[in-house]
Amino acid sequence: METSGTLDRLRPGQQAEITRVDAPAAERTRLMALGFVPGAPVRALLESPWGDPVAYGICGAVIALRRADARQIGIKEV
Repeated sequence: METSGTLDRLRPGQQAEITRVDAPAAERTRLMALGFVPGAPVRALLESPWGDPVAYGICGAVIALRRADARQIGIKEV
């Protein structure tokens, strides 16, 4: 079963596929350079004790994003 939403909804241990990046141009370029590109698999790894930021595994790296940034990245959870 597939569900869609945004990256900020992914909980530690869950995996999804990036579908879109809906950020302003400069921020979209930065996120895409980090590997958040459509079709890329991503996994939520760790959540800080306060819930923000969250560490994501993508393209063999671990990237921490604030929830506000993660909210701009569309996903399809499989």
